[in-house]
Amino acid sequence: MYGSVFRMKPAAGKRQELIDLMTAPDDRRPPGMVAAYLLAEDKDDAVWVMAVFEDEQSYRKNAQDPSQDEEYRRWRALLDADPEWHDGTIMQAPA
Repeated sequence: MYGSVFRMKPAAGKRQELIDLMTAPDDRRPPGMVAAYLLAEDKDDAVWVMAVFEDEQSYRKNAQDPSQDEEYRRWRALLDADPEWHDGTIMQAPA
């Protein structure tokens, strides 16, 4: 599997709006996407997301999709700065 973990810092007063936008039901399911998770930090306003794809090719194809860019621009409008991105191979650890 392949994907991204990214940290977002919402603009003042925009955290809940960002969370609502990112957790709203959406018919768009990118090909190859396995799962997406959101973590809203307790200690500050940071919001972390993990996007998991079957493979790097599916992940990169989604990144080039104009509809993904539109979605990103909606999130970005609610942030103080660009997200902090961490892309890479995702492996399952023993529970």
